[in-house]
Amino acid sequence: NIWLLTFYNNVNAVMLFIPLMLVSGEMDTVLGFNNIADLNFWFLMTVGGVFGFAIGYVTGLQIKVTSPLTHNISGTAKAAFQTVLATFWYSEFKPFWWWFSNVVVLCGSGAYALVRQREMAEPAKTSKV
Repeated sequence: NIWLLTFYNNVNAVMLFIPLMLVSGEMDTVLGFNNIADLNFWFLMTVGGVFGFAIGYVTGLQIKVTSPLTHNISGTAKAAFQTVLATFWYSEFKPFWWWFSNVVVLCGSGAYALVRQREMAEPAKTSKV
C-alpha cells in the first residue's frame, strides 16, 4: 500500500531527525532563530513539507509501477543532468574527468532506459500473435 509506505517513511524520518537534532546541537539553533514565530516562515515550511510529502508519494508510486532499481537509476540520471545543467548555467570550469564521469552516468542511464523499453515492448509483441 503506497499510503502506508509514505506514512512509515515520514514517521521514520521524524523518529530519526529529532534525536539527531538534539545530539548535534541544532535544536538550540532552531529555538534561537529570530523568525520562529513569523507566519511567513511557517507558511513556507508548510509548503516545503507538502512538496516533500508529495515527492515521497510519487517516489513510492514510481517504485510500485517500475522497480527500486529503475527509481534509483532515474534519480541518479536526474541528479547528473541537473549538475551538468548548473555547470553551464553558472559558467563553471570542470576538468575532463568530471565531464567524463557525468557522461558515463548519463549514457549508462540512457542505455538502461533503452533496454527496459525494449523489454517492456517484447510482451506486447508476443501477445498480439
